[in-house]
Amino acid sequence: MRGRAKTVNFAVIYGQTEFALSRNLGISRQEAKRYIEAFFEKYSGVRAFMDETVESARKEGFVRTMQGRIRRIADINSSNRNIRMHAERMACNTPIQGSAADLLKLAMIRIDDLLSEQNLQSRMLLTVHDELVFEVPPHEKETMEKLVREAMQKVTSLDVPLLVDVGWGANWDEAH
Repeated sequence: MRGRAKTVNFAVIYGQTEFALSRNLGISRQEAKRYIEAFFEKYSGVRAFMDETVESARKEGFVRTMQGRIRRIADINSSNRNIRMHAERMACNTPIQGSAADLLKLAMIRIDDLLSEQNLQSRMLLTVHDELVFEVPPHEKETMEKLVREAMQKVTSLDVPLLVDVGWGANWDEAH
């Protein structure tokens, strides 16, 4: 159930249609439509945000991330419905996913600085979507958990807390 709810949440905020959601969940389009409608009924602020974002993109021709990075949305006023809808999804997606990417990059810079300042042997290896993967010697495990958690959670000030989960394992899959 949790997996389905997560799929619905991300599908809605990233502008997936009921057709795509039905395919992803293996349910009818009618049921997918009910999920989407129920989501917007419960979280009406999300619908308002998306509508305002699309309207702003139509007027300005671009959207911004929280950090001010601009993405032009060229086809937002296209007369072709499919092209316009794709542009609308990009307009809604960019402030959310683009802001998350910006925050992750800022956290990476901060963490890299802290690794150097504290002369740690741990190394940042890569990112996977909104995750960071590190190689950590056993004796630095506790230090790194605190360092990474704090750096990521304090990367910016928001009205809601940024929460960070830390996992450990011999590889990325094990850490989940």
